Amino acid sequence: MWNDLKAMAEACEGRRIEDLFADETRAQDFSLTACGMLFDFSKTQLDEGIWEALLEMADKAAVPAKRDAMFAGEKINETEGRAVLHTALRNLDARPVLVDGHDVMPAVLDTLDRMERLARDIRDSDVTDVVNIGIGGSDLGPAMAYLALAPYADGPRCHFVSNVDGADIADTLKGCDPERTVFIVASKTFTTIETMTNAQTAKGWLARHGVDDSGKFIALSSNVEKAGAFGIPEDRVLGFEDWVGGRYSMWGPIGLSLMIAIGPEDFRAFLQGGQEMDRHFVEAPLAENLPVALALVGMWHNQVLGYATRAVLPYDNRLARLPAYLQQLEMESNGKGVRMDGISLSYDSGPIVWGEPGTNGQHAFYQLIHQGTRVVPCEFLIAARGHEPELQHHHDLLIANCLAQSEALMRGRDLEEARDRMAGKFEGEELERQARHRVFPGNRPSTTLIYPLLDPATLGRIIALYEHRVFVEGVILGINSYDQWGVELGKELATALGPLVSGDQPVDGKDGSTAQLLRFVHTQKAG
Repeated sequence: MWNDLKAMAEACEGRRIEDLFADETRAQDFSLTACGMLFDFSKTQLDEGIWEALLEMADKAAVPAKRDAMFAGEKINETEGRAVLHTALRNLDARPVLVDGHDVMPAVLDTLDRMERLARDIRDSDVTDVVNIGIGGSDLGPAMAYLALAPYADGPRCHFVSNVDGADIADTLKGCDPERTVFIVASKTFTTIETMTNAQTAKGWLARHGVDDSGKFIALSSNVEKAGAFGIPEDRVLGFEDWVGGRYSMWGPIGLSLMIAIGPEDFRAFLQGGQEMDRHFVEAPLAENLPVALALVGMWHNQVLGYATRAVLPYDNRLARLPAYLQQLEMESNGKGVRMDGISLSYDSGPIVWGEPGTNGQHAFYQLIHQGTRVVPCEFLIAARGHEPELQHHHDLLIANCLAQSEALMRGRDLEEARDRMAGKFEGEELERQARHRVFPGNRPSTTLIYPLLDPATLGRIIALYEHRVFVEGVILGINSYDQWGVELGKELATALGPLVSGDQPVDGKDGSTAQLLRFVHTQKAG
């Protein structure tokens, strides 16, 4: 199938995307509307034949059957023998979801009720600051969502500490009152070294200020025993099952900081938005399915055309952390080198995901996107309306910039047009030289996801959309999107290096580079 798609790509090499719009229905034919959002992928090289071939590939990969298996609680995470059921955390209708014949929904909804009681208690108290201590999926999701939903954050201020670098927690705590600060320690095992180091530092900070830490900590963990040893009673421990991966976990207890910030009602709206996208993903035919379309367009660009990176460009300052969130979601999920059967991949796996919010990016890296030698597919996101009606002219300008960038990427500017623009300022060879610097090759692909307003339900829809996109890509690639063995080796080596860094063990036996770096550290520490 890949060879057929690559042949189609070769056949349309040199074809201008702009010329495809000679078909007056192209924009409608290569757009999908679902859950109140419009996904326009018409500014790509896709034509009807390529699109049909991509859909056929998804069908042959059994995407619908494997999707149904995931929702049914089958253990699709084969390397760890686990179900993949983050969707159950937003199953507000309580439709039974079975794992090993046991319905998990009563426990899920009981945990949601406990979250809501805790959130209301904190919102009704004199707490002014909540510090979420976690890393990876225990940080990126809630940190991103808290910023995204700032207009709805009427509770205590929330802060997010993730880095083991002491500067992270030190800078965060400078603005907090020890008497009125609560800490959330988010670690499924309650052993994550970065998280537990920061949690101990938080304990020490309270002690230095003479504040009793009783009632100051909440644990988001499945390890009740270790949380208890830390001093957190069981009624302040919220657990989650092994069928919820870290980067998919903010729908449950990991989202507690967000719930405290925006309130239980708006948090439920967030869950409802995700559930709405789940229903669409399950019910819509492949050709009308938003996650499937997002996945297939991405695979056309990455696996077929060989574009190794993907720029996520939200024209919404409150989505500033979305690219980082999607970086983990995509690159930890689909950054694999072997298939489910252990055979090495013979094609590229997931792309490099990066980005910044517009219009900031326009004054940073868009130069490379427009005139660089590498093609970077761009994914624009924008709301039709902003939250500040008194600043409507700002939002109108934002939309104009977003649409202009996607148009400019497609159209470009040829040498003749560049000459005409510079005529009168230069002539002869200098005119030619100056004109060439102003040529834009164009024909660079982009997609645009537009939605009415960034509210809790819409954010839920967007996150669930990208989660399901990752699933579809993983199924077609034949990989496991739900383990992350690639992070293990560095952790093991870091643990072994600890005594060498402190000087408790000699550096002998390490490679020359590592030994040299360690000796430099020792010299500097010695003064």
